[in-house]
Amino acid sequence: MGLTTGIVGLPNVGKSTLFNAITQAGAESANYPFCTIDPNVGVVDVPDERLERLAEMVNPQRIVPTSVQFVDIAGLVKGASKGEGLGNKFLAHIREVDAIIHLVRCFEDENITHVSGKVDPASDIETINLELVLADLETVEKRLDRVARQKKSGDKLAIAEYEILTKVQEALAEGRPARSVGLTEEEKFIIKSLNLLTMKKMLYAANVSEQDVAHPEKNPHVQTVKEIAMSEGADIVTVSAQVEAEIAELDEEERKLFLAELGLETSGLDRLIAAAYRLLGLITYFTAGEKEVRAWTIREGTKAPQAAGVIHSDFERGFIRAEVVGYQDLMAAGSLVQAREKGLLRLEGKDYVVQDGDIITFRFAV
Repeated sequence: MGLTTGIVGLPNVGKSTLFNAITQAGAESANYPFCTIDPNVGVVDVPDERLERLAEMVNPQRIVPTSVQFVDIAGLVKGASKGEGLGNKFLAHIREVDAIIHLVRCFEDENITHVSGKVDPASDIETINLELVLADLETVEKRLDRVARQKKSGDKLAIAEYEILTKVQEALAEGRPARSVGLTEEEKFIIKSLNLLTMKKMLYAANVSEQDVAHPEKNPHVQTVKEIAMSEGADIVTVSAQVEAEIAELDEEERKLFLAELGLETSGLDRLIAAAYRLLGLITYFTAGEKEVRAWTIREGTKAPQAAGVIHSDFERGFIRAEVVGYQDLMAAGSLVQAREKGLLRLEGKDYVVQDGDIITFRFAV
């Protein structure tokens, strides 16, 4: 299961610059609104030192990391939900992603035009969030009209959906996102097909200058974004699109030195990915053999058969058992053979919940 994130924000907040840097995909970037009209898509390997150490131990023919897909969605403006700035088209692209990264400008630069004339993170966030809410409100009201007619016939599913949509409509009308309603998993499933924008998880990314990247707490704009994120129960990551662009031009050794000079341990990309995984409750398990060592992404709480199904549907359909060893246990043992000899390799059945870092061999028959 790949993770897809959409990078949104007002025009000229640094979205395309950041996208270019982390994907090296060459998306057009320029200092004027609506530079990005069609969404640019880039796939990035998820850095994981566990995969590297596992590969050193197994010495496979190839190494396959898991990946994150970043979608650079054109700048939204006030009125986007009504079509301003080609807004409807842009909003449609957001519906396809798993999570939204809201990039907020937190740097001052008189050479880079701000669409509103001044740097004001609170106002920027309010503009974007309101457009997402208004777009969802229109979607929900259209659906309510249809469900109301079905409800009159006594259709139980229609009755349930109508009640759920009414709760969501009330929240949206008050300017609150759909995710604030506190729906049960069953209720979310019933309206899942609507793909509501404000039901998606939100991660705020405060885009700062190179001078602020090591000490973002000194930037008042970042503190504003942090307070808003905390009030919404959202996460926040500080990045510098400018720094990421410079990092993208360096080899691995040079990157480490550059980050150290800035007082950073990891790049903005690494922090974004880690935050997105936490946000969505994602974990990684591994398969290892002579042909390949590979990382797989699943949701926390996934049981062994469903984790196997991520590899191939036949694995889930014909699941027999899973041979599992934890990453730390394997590293302590020194090899898969020694892990087996020391009794660290376990046989798990259909009810086993896969843990982050598990190395698994699935046995199946179809």
